[in-house]
Amino acid sequence: MAETELRAITDVIAVDHVYVAVRDFERSVRFYDAVMRLLGFRKGTSPIAGEPHAHYFNRITQYTIRPARGADGHDPYRPGLHHLCFRVAAHTDVDAIVAALRGVGVEVTVPALYPEYAPDYYATFFTDPDGIRLEVVAHRHLRSLVRDHWDELTEFEDPLRTAGLL
Repeated sequence: MAETELRAITDVIAVDHVYVAVRDFERSVRFYDAVMRLLGFRKGTSPIAGEPHAHYFNRITQYTIRPARGADGHDPYRPGLHHLCFRVAAHTDVDAIVAALRGVGVEVTVPALYPEYAPDYYATFFTDPDGIRLEVVAHRHLRSLVRDHWDELTEFEDPLRTAGLL
């Protein structure tokens, strides 16, 4: 099928859920209970197929942890998940999350601008007990451009540039 024939049949409106397998479920529950509470998530504890799960959810997204079937730790540079990023509204929210995470004993990077990603990319990074990289980033101009001009972005590749918005 030619590339020009491929058309979206619907809009994906959010990442609905992410499941992560963890080596030590109880240790990870303690970590994620603290982190996800600070990020405004709630928690469900319904087991699936008799196995314990912790389901952290907000209005849009669910992040679930479950016991792993192997003991290998996560390596973000092997094939698979590199990191997961949570977006907040403003730089001050990133700063507040950093202070709160440190308050519950999570090692977190100093929040900073990362101009190699975007001129206003302000974020912090930390890892869960299995080495899964997590990030909190402030909403940035590029995301606003995509949201506000979505219907004008007709090209699949580099649509912001093609539309003259960058």
